[in-house]
Amino acid sequence: MVIKTIDAQMLRKMFLSGAARIESKKEWINELNVFPVPDGDTGTNMSMTIMSAAREVGQIDKPAMDTLARAISQGALRGARGNSGVILSQLFRGFTREIKDVKVIDSDILTLAMQRAAETAYKAVMKPKEGTILTVAKGMADKALEVFEETDDIAEGLKQVIEYGDYILGQTPEMLPVLKQAGVVDSGGQGLMEVVKGAYEGLLGKEVELTVQPTAGARPILSGEPIDTADIRFGYCTEFIVMLEKPYGQDTEKEFKKYLSSIGDSIVCVHDEDIVKVHVHTNDPGLAIQKGLSYGSLTSMKIDNMREEHHERLIKDAEKLAKAQAEQQEETPHKPVGFVSVSAGEGLNEIFKGLGVDHVIEGGQTMNPSTEDVLQGIEKVHADTVFVFPNNKNIILAAEQARDLTTDKKVIVIPSVTIPQGITAIINYMDGISDEENAEHMRQEMAHVHSGQVTYAVRDTMIDDIAISQGDIMGIGDAGILAVGKDINATTLDMIGRMIDEDSELISIYYGNDVSEEDAEKLAAEAQERYPDLEIELQQGGQPVYYYFVSVE
Repeated sequence: MVIKTIDAQMLRKMFLSGAARIESKKEWINELNVFPVPDGDTGTNMSMTIMSAAREVGQIDKPAMDTLARAISQGALRGARGNSGVILSQLFRGFTREIKDVKVIDSDILTLAMQRAAETAYKAVMKPKEGTILTVAKGMADKALEVFEETDDIAEGLKQVIEYGDYILGQTPEMLPVLKQAGVVDSGGQGLMEVVKGAYEGLLGKEVELTVQPTAGARPILSGEPIDTADIRFGYCTEFIVMLEKPYGQDTEKEFKKYLSSIGDSIVCVHDEDIVKVHVHTNDPGLAIQKGLSYGSLTSMKIDNMREEHHERLIKDAEKLAKAQAEQQEETPHKPVGFVSVSAGEGLNEIFKGLGVDHVIEGGQTMNPSTEDVLQGIEKVHADTVFVFPNNKNIILAAEQARDLTTDKKVIVIPSVTIPQGITAIINYMDGISDEENAEHMRQEMAHVHSGQVTYAVRDTMIDDIAISQGDIMGIGDAGILAVGKDINATTLDMIGRMIDEDSELISIYYGNDVSEEDAEKLAAEAQERYPDLEIELQQGGQPVYYYFVSVE
């Protein structure tokens, strides 16, 4: 099959096919994470990122290239979760910038779009690391440049690009020793390959079923134009039940469905014994009703004007939003500085609130918040400057993306990679100095904090020359594995021992949902006995997945 151009309708199909493929493969991709922790979520993050865009794309019945590009770019941008999801959103952002002003994509445009996608993603990462999704993206972009000099057949060219992408992915363990030791390829790179392979399948004609549900509370895509009811192709939602009075076999049912398809869409036509339930969106309900009468009498008839409902919904949504914003501004006094923090667990949430955090975003280890989640948190803080504490290395890029999308206030992201770092940073905020001086001061104080977290292994692996078996308890520090054992408290004490140095003064322990207060108090007592000169603080964190968070200062 020779394919020399891709129009907007085909691109839409390819994109949804790519989304469907990674959605189906996400759990497998999760298992490729180097650290065998139960919150390995690269596949989930990438899937949720692309599904955010798929929701917007799925609403476009007759796409033009510019509206499709906007939906893909902004949908992915706001839905981006985790480092892999943010990088994927930046790949889409670069790609769509190159195609938004064309009618169709040929091999030259496709090459330029792939080049720009890789360039945009690299620029989004402060310190790009080879052996990751970035390497795979760049490898495919470079291969496209080579292949499409020889052919203008997009189908054949993409086949070669994908083959080369798989090769580069297979080389990632040679670029990152930690991947080689764990015996896995880069999970983000694998996720990207699944998206591209899914898009290729869509190009070749594979039919894909992708169900996307609207996200509660999500803001609309900012198109710069009001939503046009002309997007509603068929204006009347028509429903009725036919009480059959004539024979109604498979051939008749097929004929009825074909007729309904000729006058509308969103068709449901279900035959059950002596009745037929009908639902169709059409511009002429009378035609559907007339056809239904040819099979029997009608009951439960209902016709709704969807364009009118659309207008009413827009008005209600606007009124609701205006009221909520007004109430928020009345309830929350304006102030110079506010704080947004990511947290995980009721106990930790209360700790952050007690430290003066205005808005806590639920998430972190088991569910990375999206760019949209961080944006909404920033909006809820009525302040000139908002400090954001991601408290997880996999959330920093999404927080920075939210910062860049905020135009009505200054946003400063403090790159805290653990909960203890975030707590330390907030405690060290100082009144009377500038925002920039505070940001620098908080970064310096975070550097004095050693963080550790204790969880269990979900598979056998080898990391830092340490053999780990499924079910083992792992103590993970700032730079890698610190302790492995079979007992939770014993492994935690071993980890703490490796975190302490001659300057240490305070050990803070936050116990999670799966640790009893009695066991946590026993751990604190044993730590105090081992380190009598250090102060021990024990607090209930309530975090999932991780038995303990520990900081040593």
